[in-house]
Amino acid sequence: MSEHTIISTNNLNLWYQEKHALQSVSMKIPKKHVTALIGPSGCGKSTLLRCFNRMNDLVDHVKITGEIVFDDENIHAPGTDVVTLRKKIGMVFQKPNPFPKSIYENVAYGPRVHGIRDTAELDKIVERSLRHAAIWDEVKDRMNDSALGLSGGQQQRLCIARTLAVEPEVILMDEPCSALDPIATAKIENLIDMLKADYTVIIVTHNMQQAARVSDYTGFMYLGKLIECGITAQIFEHPKEELTENYITGRFG
Repeated sequence: MSEHTIISTNNLNLWYQEKHALQSVSMKIPKKHVTALIGPSGCGKSTLLRCFNRMNDLVDHVKITGEIVFDDENIHAPGTDVVTLRKKIGMVFQKPNPFPKSIYENVAYGPRVHGIRDTAELDKIVERSLRHAAIWDEVKDRMNDSALGLSGGQQQRLCIARTLAVEPEVILMDEPCSALDPIATAKIENLIDMLKADYTVIIVTHNMQQAARVSDYTGFMYLGKLIECGITAQIFEHPKEELTENYITGRFG
């Protein structure tokens, strides 16, 4: 695998019982870039995203064939430690889901689970993560307040900080702005742009303008297949496939 590829899939198929939700998906995710997955509802983009950190293991009657390689290891190889995998490949969900705990405890939770007990070290991790998630200045005087008192956009950035606290290599984002207003959305988009200096970001979005704004690479999915994948500007301005062009120009979707 090239040093610039962090995750690759090879002939990946997934079934939910009889439904063939992903069909022969082969793609490469470049390291320290933002890759967007776009396509109409039900096309398989969130299913693909959840394959990368084996979240689909939590769903009954799922069958997966093909290969997903992360850091040169097959993530379905026998003996793979899924807890470690999910530490390295973190996830931010569509709806902000902070724990009903203090702001501080939300971010300290992951490091504690992974055995960090030293208060000074936890303090450092919490501050660093909140700074990286561009929310430190808004919450530094409210660390003991409940996270549930934050606005939706702040909660989403707190959830990103919580993901960063365990030092992942990859951050998966499943429509992270769909529940947010335009101002909060702009903050998350700016944050994504900053995060790619240190992390690989894969974002599922139904918003094509957002994909065009935040991503370096885009994959277009339709009916469980990856139709086209490439540099974002090329996908939006000179798509190779007619299906891609029809979707981007709004002829269907």
